[in-house]
Amino acid sequence: MHLLILGGTGPSGIKLIEEALVASHTIVVYVRSPGKLPEAIASNPSVTVIEGQLTDVEKLTAALEGVHAVLSALGPPTKTGPVYPSNTPLAHAYAVVIDAMEQHGVKRLIALGTASIKDEHDKFSLIFAFLVSGVSIFAHNAYKDIVAVGETIRTRGAEADLDWTIARVPLLTDRESKDVVAGYVGDGRTKTTLSRAAFAAFVVEELEKNQWNRAAPLISSP
Repeated sequence: MHLLILGGTGPSGIKLIEEALVASHTIVVYVRSPGKLPEAIASNPSVTVIEGQLTDVEKLTAALEGVHAVLSALGPPTKTGPVYPSNTPLAHAYAVVIDAMEQHGVKRLIALGTASIKDEHDKFSLIFAFLVSGVSIFAHNAYKDIVAVGETIRTRGAEADLDWTIARVPLLTDRESKDVVAGYVGDGRTKTTLSRAAFAAFVVEELEKNQWNRAAPLISSP
């Protein structure tokens, strides 16, 4: 497939690009700072790098030409503190992305989310309640934005008739294991950590298998 990848300069995004290349996909990487991409990715003949902002509708729409699916590792920075903007920039970016996808007839979106995005299949988990509450209290604007991302993908995705998946992640690690469990909060199977390599492996596999279409599973290491 020919893919557009967003958030490609972050550690999860780099893993996602690498995994997609291993699976023989061709990739358009739409990034604000191309210089942050590893040289091995930037110089790969299967990769096209386009510099642009997520608010640049014209550039983003052009980047979607010929694309079959959009994979996103976009998320709030890990160190946000009180300076994170209050106007939900990621959620607004996803609205722009979905509108551009609709213009090009691109129907598949797989996006990173977190446990702050609730799902009707979730059950109560004390440890996840603690983790989410901590984010809500100490990084409230980032929390508000990621919750809005979930709402935007579900609402705008339904309006655009998208086949979307929100891969909700717990605490991310740099372990190399690609083992992953997919389920929901409090199901007795999912845990509180996930390697970035496993996130990438799940997304690329989901692109091929479509097991979680229009769903928001929590994915974790076993």
